[in-house]
Amino acid sequence: MHADLTTPTSKPVAGSSFADLGVPEPLVAVATAQGLLEPTPIQRAALPDALAGRDVLGSAPTGTGKTLAFGLAVLARVSASARAKHPRALILAPTRELAMQIADALDAFARAERRSVAVFYGGVGYGRQLQQLRRGVDVVVATPGRLADLRERGDVDLSHVEVVVVDEADRMADMGFLPEVRRLVQATSSERQTMLFSATFEGPVETLVRELCHDPVRHVVTRPDDEQGEVGHHFWNVDPSERLQVTAAAVRAAGPAVVFCRTRRGADRIAERLRGEGLATAAIHGDLNQRQRERALEGFRAGRIDALVATDVAARGIHVDDVPLVIHFDPPERTTDYVHRSGRTGRAGRRGSVVSLVGPRERSFVRSLQRELGLPHGLGAPDAALLPGSGRVEHVGGRRPAVGREVEESRAASEGRGVPRQRDPRARRGSIGSRQGGAVRSDARSARADAPRGGAASPRRPRRPER
Repeated sequence: MHADLTTPTSKPVAGSSFADLGVPEPLVAVATAQGLLEPTPIQRAALPDALAGRDVLGSAPTGTGKTLAFGLAVLARVSASARAKHPRALILAPTRELAMQIADALDAFARAERRSVAVFYGGVGYGRQLQQLRRGVDVVVATPGRLADLRERGDVDLSHVEVVVVDEADRMADMGFLPEVRRLVQATSSERQTMLFSATFEGPVETLVRELCHDPVRHVVTRPDDEQGEVGHHFWNVDPSERLQVTAAAVRAAGPAVVFCRTRRGADRIAERLRGEGLATAAIHGDLNQRQRERALEGFRAGRIDALVATDVAARGIHVDDVPLVIHFDPPERTTDYVHRSGRTGRAGRRGSVVSLVGPRERSFVRSLQRELGLPHGLGAPDAALLPGSGRVEHVGGRRPAVGREVEESRAASEGRGVPRQRDPRARRGSIGSRQGGAVRSDARSARADAPRGGAASPRRPRRPER
C-alpha cells in the first residue's frame, strides 16, 4: 500500500466533548472520571478519522493528549468485536519508558471495555511476558526490539492485528529501528488501519509512510501560545575542563535539571562527579535495568534528585511538566535532537532555561543550529546568575565553582571565538544582547516549527540502539 503524502489535512470536527467526536460511551465515562471533559486539539483533529478507520498521520507536542488521540480509537476498534486469542491491535514505541506510559494511560479505558493491554520491552526476562501472551492480549504495546524477538521465537502471532500505531516514528528512525518496525507492521493483517505519529514526515519516515499507509490524512497541531512557556536559550563558551563546575553552579541556581550527555559511560561519570559537588544526582541510560530506571525517574519526579543525567534515548521516558532547566553538557549532534532535548522545559506555560556548554569542537554545529532555529548568534561567558532560579536547589557540600569568571581571553582571541570580554558578568546582566549569546528569550514552539526536517548539517556519530 502506498501513501499519497499530498493528501490534504483534515479539519477538526467542531465538538466540545468526546461523545461529539464519536468515542464510545464506556470510554467517555472513563475520561470523565479522570477529569478529561474536553478533547485537546490533537484529539479533536485525529479522533474522528481514526474512529472511522482511516489511516492517520499525526504530529503534536508532548503533553497535548496524543496518546488518547490514537489510544481511544484503538480501544474502540478492538471493542467492536468479540475477544480473540491473538492480539488485534499493536502500538509500537521507541523506548521502554514510553511504552509503559502508553500502557498505563490506556489501562483504565481497556478495563471499561473488558479488554486487555499488555506492554513488552527488553531489559527484563521473558517469563511474565510469555504468560501474558498465553492468557491472551487484545492490545500489545511494545518496543520493536523485544517484539521482534518474541515473533522470531514464535511466541506471538501478529497476523490478526487490525490496527497499528507507530508512535514517535522520527525517534524510531534515529535509533535504527525502522527496519524492524517495517517487518513487524508488514506481519499484521493486510487490511489493517495504520496510524503513525512523528515530529517530522520526511526522509526515512516518509518512505515508511509510503510503504505502510493507504491514503492517510495528516493532522499537525502546535502548542497554543497560552500553553507555551517562555524559554531562555543560553550558549556558553566553556573550556572542557570547566564544564562540570559550570553545570553544578547552573543546577544550584535554576535546578532541578535534566543534564544531557552523549554516552552511557559519560552519564555515570557526570552524575558521580556532580555528587562530589554536593548535588543529589541520578543517571539514566540503556545499561540500567528497568527497576533502576524507574527508581531514578521517580526520584526526579518526587523532587529528591537535583540533576538527572541522561542520554538522548533514555530521556524519552522523562515526562515531567515542571523541569526548570535543561543543560546540554554535550551539545547534540543534530538540530532535531536539540529541539527534543530542549522541549523538556517550558511545558504547561512555565518558564524554563536551556543551557548549552560549547567548546571548540561544538562551535561549528552551534553556529549552524542558531541559524536554523532562528536563535541569536554567538557565545556568552557562563553566568548562572542569568538563570531564573527556582529557589529549591541549594549548595550542600563540596566547593562552589567560580561561575561567571572571566573567560580566558587570550585563548579566545587566538582561536577566533568571538567571546565577549567580560571581567564582571554581573555588570553586563542586562546588556547581553541577542547577537552575543548569553540569555536569549525564545519561544520553544517557534523553534519546533522552524526546525529543519532533514537533521543538522554536521555528521552524526553512530550510536548503538537501546532496545
